Amino acid sequence: MDDQNKNLILATALSFLVILGWYSFFPPPEPEQTPEPVATETAPASAAAPAAGIAQGDNTVPAQASEEATAPRAARLAIDTPRLAGSISLQGGRIDDLALKDYRVSLEENADIVHILSPVGEPEAFYALYGWAPGTGLGFDDVPGANTIWSADEGQTLTPDSPVTLTWDNGKGLTFARTISVDEDYLFSVTQSVQNASGATVALAPYGTLARHGEPSSLKNFFILHEGVVGMADGELAEIDYDDMVDFEPDPRDGSRAQIKQIETNGWIGFTDHYWMSTLVPAPGQGFRSIAKYDERREIYQTDIVLPTQTLADGQSAEVTTMLFSGAKEWATIRGYQKDGIEGFLDSIDWGWFFFLTKPIFAVLHWLNAMIGNMGWAIIGLTIFIKILVFPLAYKSYASMAKMKELQPEMEKLKERAGDDRQKLQKEMMELYKKEKVNPAAGCLPILIQIPIFFSLYKVIFVTLELRHAAFFGPFQDLSAPDPTSFMNLFGLLPLSGPEPGSLLATVFIGILPILLGVSMWLQQKLNPAPTDPTQKMIFAWMPWVFMFMLGGFASGLVVYWIANNTITFTQQYLIMRSHGYKPDVFGNIKSSLKRGPKADEK
Repeated sequence: MDDQNKNLILATALSFLVILGWYSFFPPPEPEQTPEPVATETAPASAAAPAAGIAQGDNTVPAQASEEATAPRAARLAIDTPRLAGSISLQGGRIDDLALKDYRVSLEENADIVHILSPVGEPEAFYALYGWAPGTGLGFDDVPGANTIWSADEGQTLTPDSPVTLTWDNGKGLTFARTISVDEDYLFSVTQSVQNASGATVALAPYGTLARHGEPSSLKNFFILHEGVVGMADGELAEIDYDDMVDFEPDPRDGSRAQIKQIETNGWIGFTDHYWMSTLVPAPGQGFRSIAKYDERREIYQTDIVLPTQTLADGQSAEVTTMLFSGAKEWATIRGYQKDGIEGFLDSIDWGWFFFLTKPIFAVLHWLNAMIGNMGWAIIGLTIFIKILVFPLAYKSYASMAKMKELQPEMEKLKERAGDDRQKLQKEMMELYKKEKVNPAAGCLPILIQIPIFFSLYKVIFVTLELRHAAFFGPFQDLSAPDPTSFMNLFGLLPLSGPEPGSLLATVFIGILPILLGVSMWLQQKLNPAPTDPTQKMIFAWMPWVFMFMLGGFASGLVVYWIANNTITFTQQYLIMRSHGYKPDVFGNIKSSLKRGPKADEK
């Protein structure tokens, strides 16, 4: 068996087995389902009531309970920014109604905008609330909680230029105020203050909470993507899945299952979805207690930040400011917040184990997209950039392959002289390789190096928001989704939808991009004559078409990368082989492969 063909088959088979295992055990997730639109006009009459909670010193942070609130339906203050729409309920001062103006749930015309926060009473309630945990000398009725009805001037609207202020007097000498502001993107600032005129010393601790009722129905449950709690604790990233929260140790103080960490200087905690995230962020340098908890009695997932207890003598006041990020996981926006002081905020995007590849790959892709204005061409540009980086290795590999072809007559003579003595043949071949300075294993390196790059790019395309609904041209309007064309819609010529992604029909009636992928792999093989060994020949013959159907259900952006990579590889290999005196007979090899019978095998 030819050593060059043996190495090439080994590398190709390894790639095939890795992708086959990936595809078999971790198939591409089902397409994103369009959620029901969330009502935004008014809050329901019911809301969560305070219950026992996590203690900080003498303070207890209220946990979200399921009892019906007795307060009447509360008024709302509108939120209206260039990128956000929603409202704040005066019941608890909750930020519980938030939608993203720039994003829609699907590519369909008149699709609803994406909602990320919703009030209690709506399906999958998810909201942020703030308050003060009572300490020495105070009870829950003395501090604002989940059902406190705040006061605010009528007609206030939260905009980047106009913060809103809520006030509440407990009737016992404590006056609380809460000022909420928002920037042009997705960052809220919440300033809580208290004035003590009670005639006594009081102790209380400010806190912030994100509460999520049940697991979100949009969970992908795909191992390549983290969904659940995400947080930073003094430089250490924490990612906790929803099903891991149910295994937390029980906390005897409130009956929930909780994980508690004391943060010394910098951190944040919240919930991340596929493309959206909500996180509680104390001021940089502020120590706090970070809590992730699961209340199995009420099926509420919750994250808390609890700041140090404030002890106020009569006549004293206290003020503390924290932040709330609630919006889209845009790389540039999150990067800007990290530069402004939120430590490690870019790690809220799930870069995975190959972060040393995924981070630079995305940074280059993002830059190219900004320069070109088209994500499909940006992927092709990224492919060219990667091929330039690995060109020295590829040059050595293809030069070695060309040299191997030149040595083919010598190798045939060695085989004739050695006969059936395989040990002698192996020894003489190694001496020939050493004499001619040829590495027979070099040919497999370009294929092997594609494996981590392929997986890293797949991670980038699947995880990052910038690929969601990113258009290329014509029917390819979402590079994060499989090719929408198929024989059933004449490959995009008819205004019809293709087979449902993930279905048997979609596996059989693949789109034009997977077909081009198969053809490009097939042409790449024709740079060399078909192996004379029947087994090798069969593997080579089937490999492009197996890959074609396997990758048909993958993101179209990934298939675009692979087509571009095959095309560039073909061109590089052809030119390098020509420069070393070997002229690949591409058309002759194609013609030979199309023939049948023993003559084709003998050629």
